[in-house]
Amino acid sequence: MNDLSVTHAPVSQDDINGAVWAACDTFRGTVDPSIYKDYVLTMLFLKYVSDVWQDHYDNYKKQYGDHPELIEEMLKNERFVLPASASFYALHTQRHSPGNGERIDKALHAIEEANLSKLRDVFQDISFNSNKLGDEQQKNDILRHLLEDFAKPALNLRESRVGELDVIGNAYEFLIKNFASTSGKKAGEFYTPPEVSSLMARLMNPQEGDEICDPTCGSGSLLMKCGRLIRGRTGSRKYALYGQEAIGSTWALAKMNMFLHGEDNHRIEWGDTIRNPKLLDGAASLKHFDIVVANPPFSLEKWGFEGAEADKFSRFRRGLPPRTKGDYAFILHMVETMTPGSGRMAVVVPHGVLFRGAAEGRIRQKLIEENLLDVVIGLPEKLFYGTGIPAAVLVFRKHKADDKVLFIDASRDFEAGKNQNLLREADLQRILDAAAARQPVARYAHLATPAEIVGNDFNLNITRYVDTFEEEAQIDLMAVRKERERLKAELEGLEAQMSVYLRELGYA
Repeated sequence: MNDLSVTHAPVSQDDINGAVWAACDTFRGTVDPSIYKDYVLTMLFLKYVSDVWQDHYDNYKKQYGDHPELIEEMLKNERFVLPASASFYALHTQRHSPGNGERIDKALHAIEEANLSKLRDVFQDISFNSNKLGDEQQKNDILRHLLEDFAKPALNLRESRVGELDVIGNAYEFLIKNFASTSGKKAGEFYTPPEVSSLMARLMNPQEGDEICDPTCGSGSLLMKCGRLIRGRTGSRKYALYGQEAIGSTWALAKMNMFLHGEDNHRIEWGDTIRNPKLLDGAASLKHFDIVVANPPFSLEKWGFEGAEADKFSRFRRGLPPRTKGDYAFILHMVETMTPGSGRMAVVVPHGVLFRGAAEGRIRQKLIEENLLDVVIGLPEKLFYGTGIPAAVLVFRKHKADDKVLFIDASRDFEAGKNQNLLREADLQRILDAAAARQPVARYAHLATPAEIVGNDFNLNITRYVDTFEEEAQIDLMAVRKERERLKAELEGLEAQMSVYLRELGYA
C-alpha cells in the first residue's frame, strides 16, 4: 500500500478547486473543455476513493500491524471495495510506461465490478483510452501529467483532511462555473449556487424517514444537502434520496458523489424527467415523495411539448405549458410527485413564471385556486452563473396552514461581487425567519389573501404585493435656514480670528 505520511491539516475546497483547475491545464489546447471536464472529475473520484481506502488501511495497520491477513479481513467490511490494482497509486507508479489509458479504464471497471450494486454502468460513457485524447503517444503523455497533477501531497484527500466537504459536487460546480463562458447556456442550466441549495433544503426542513427527490438532480448536491441536514439534527441516516438526470456524464457524477459520501440509500436514474420519468410506483403511476426540490433549466425550449398532451401520468391536466418554455412542465411534474396530504416542494424559477400570461397564466391560476402555492421568494440578481437575471424560489405544499400566499422580497439583501452576487448567512436566515413567522414585514414580506391575488389577475409579480418604496424624509425648511445662519455666523467668527493671526504675523 502507498504511504500517505503528509500533513493532516484540513484541505479546503479552494485547494481542491485549484488542483482541479491545474489538471485542466493538462488538456487545454488538445481536448475540448466539454470533454476533459469529465476526465478530470473522474480522476478526482479515483483519487478520493484511493485516499479514503488508504486512510482506513493505515488505521488497521496501526492496530494489527503484524497480522496482514487480519487487515485484509477488516478491509472486507468497508462500505466499498478497492482492488489493489485499481488504486490511483498503482496507476501513478506505472505512469511512465505505455498504456496509461488502458490501465485507467481497467481500474475503473474493476472498481465498478467490485461495487456493482452501487456503481453499475457509472463508467460506461468515459474511456481514458479513447482517441479523443489524441494518438497513443499524446494520450499517454496527457494521462501521465494528469496522474502527476493529482499525486501532489496538497491533494491528499484522506477523510481526516476532507471532513464534510462535498468534494465531487463542489468541484463539479466550480468547473461548470468556469466553463460557462465557453460552454454557453448549457453549462449554466445545471449550476445551483451552494447558498441557494442550502436555502431550499432548509425551507423544506427534512425529517428522519423522509423520501426526498430532485427530478433534475445534476451532481446530486441539493439532495445531499437535505440528507446532511437530517444527519446533523438527528445523527440518523434513516431517509432516502431519489433523483433523475438527463445527461449521462452528470448522472455518473451524481452516482460517484453518493458513493463517496456513503449515501447508500439512494436511487438516481438516467433519463429525461419530462419525456420519460423513471421514478415510478409500478408501471402506471409516479412515485410520491415527502420533499421535492429542483433547479430545473430556465425556460427550456425543447422540453417535450409534442408528447405532453398524451402524458399517461396526467401531469398536464391543468394545462399544457408553452411549446418553447418548459418551466411549468417541471413545476407540474413536481406537484404531481408530492405525497398527498403532506408533500412539500421548492423550485427555482425565472421571474417570468410569476407573471407570463396565456397558457402559463391559466396553469398558475389553477395551482393557486387549489391552494398549493405557499411562498414566493424573490432572490437578488446575478446569483446564478451564466445569467444575470434574478430568480425566485416557489414553495408548494399539499397541506397548508391557511389559504394565503407569503411573498418575500429578498432581492436587496446580498454581498456584491465582481461577477456574481452572494447570499450571506444573515440573508438566508432572514428569509427563513420570515417564512416561518408567516407575518407581514415592512418592505420585505406580505401575506396575500386569495382576494388580493384574484384582484391582480393571478399575477404573482412580487412588487405587486411587497411595497419597497421608502418615503424620503420631510425637509424642515425653517431648520435648514436656522442652520445656515448658524454656519454663516461661525464662518464670520473664523474669518475675524484669521485676520488677527495675520496681523500678528505682519501680514496686515
